[in-house]
Amino acid sequence: MSLSEFLAQYGYLAVFAGALLEGETVLLLAGFAAQQGYLSLPWVIVVALCGGVLGDQACFLLGRRYGRRLLERFPSLAPGVQRVDRLLLRYHSGLIVGLRFLYGLRLIGPLAIGMSTVRTARFVAFNLIGAALWAPLVGGAGYLFGHTLVTLFADARHIEEIALLTLLAGAAALGLWHRHQRRQ
Repeated sequence: MSLSEFLAQYGYLAVFAGALLEGETVLLLAGFAAQQGYLSLPWVIVVALCGGVLGDQACFLLGRRYGRRLLERFPSLAPGVQRVDRLLLRYHSGLIVGLRFLYGLRLIGPLAIGMSTVRTARFVAFNLIGAALWAPLVGGAGYLFGHTLVTLFADARHIEEIALLTLLAGAAALGLWHRHQRRQ
């Protein structure tokens, strides 16, 4: 299976799955793939927006329903929850909108907000606003990165697979490093 066939078959599913979690890297890569003609940028943005909203809503509802039990079972989450609580007191609505842009708080943030007194409807509204800003900004950055590569290397078609594989390897390394940092 070639890279173009793989992206055509699984690209949007990968964007959705990545956006459910911490999807910046996947969304950047999807924007790059859109610039190369493998995916459609508007669809990448829509799929990422949906995945991002659903992932944050799921974490919010988990926090609302099982938050305290999760903290008892996973005490390593407590510092992140405390950090979000402090930020929530200070920046309330802005925190909900900007949470997906804050490194390390993408998953714990909605969980912590779910444990707070923030109403569900309020979280939904500001979560949608945040996702509506995040998806085009990050996807567009990947698209612009691809455009810049094409501009810098006029004959970039022969290196696109190498570039995509290098980006995927870098994303995997970054993800492993991030996971390692969270565990410590």
